[in-house]
Amino acid sequence: MQQVPPPAPYPTAGRTYRVQRRVRLGDVTPKGRLRLDAVARYLQDIATDDSIDGAYDDPHGWVVRRTEMWVDHFPKYLDDINVETWCGGVGSHWAERRTRITVVNSDAGSESTTTAAIETAALWVRVDLTTLKPLALTDDFRTRIGEAAAGRKISARLHVGRNLADGPAPVAQFTQPLRFSDFDAVGHLNNAVYWESLEEYLGANRERRAPLHATVEHHRSVEPGASLRIAVHELQSRTVLRLVDDQETAALIQLVTD
Repeated sequence: MQQVPPPAPYPTAGRTYRVQRRVRLGDVTPKGRLRLDAVARYLQDIATDDSIDGAYDDPHGWVVRRTEMWVDHFPKYLDDINVETWCGGVGSHWAERRTRITVVNSDAGSESTTTAAIETAALWVRVDLTTLKPLALTDDFRTRIGEAAAGRKISARLHVGRNLADGPAPVAQFTQPLRFSDFDAVGHLNNAVYWESLEEYLGANRERRAPLHATVEHHRSVEPGASLRIAVHELQSRTVLRLVDDQETAALIQLVTD
């Protein structure tokens, strides 16, 4: 697999938050592996739960700019999993939320391996929910999460689309119909829905399997009434899906496998 930088390590000190859940029927493919869009929903759920449990100021005023997943192996239907999250780094108006998913050994009641099934890093930007303009992180928030972040600074710069304009024409295109249920409480396309495009690609390219690294970068919001067209670019060491709405790039998805 192309050299991909590893995620920020597990913190030696500071706040972490863990929940246990079971992989359910609506979370898996026909062959029973956990889907990436279901993982994205897990990430949203634990982010909300952690923010409320930790009494963070403004727990809902955040939007995702980028999410990365390092998949070593996929949990399966009815697996019990531990989902644990912490702060992996900060910027002026954003923070990285690291999350680790580990399969639990139901017989022993402990984690079955020392290797996480899935590691993730999501770049969340703090915004004013009325204007959606970025807001600086508060001192209170930095105090609560700073120890786990261990002083790590992160950039909000997007990188998947770098040099894409000079690359080859798309090798395939498909449309992704959007439903009323795909939109969330703030009226935007839910983060998890973007990962369905990658699942469609994986379903048509079954040789592309774990271990894998996938990234979704959001360039602009997708509103009700939109029609998404997905252009597939096969580059030398990566696959990039361009999600296009009204002739504009709404998001880019990158896949790297062996």
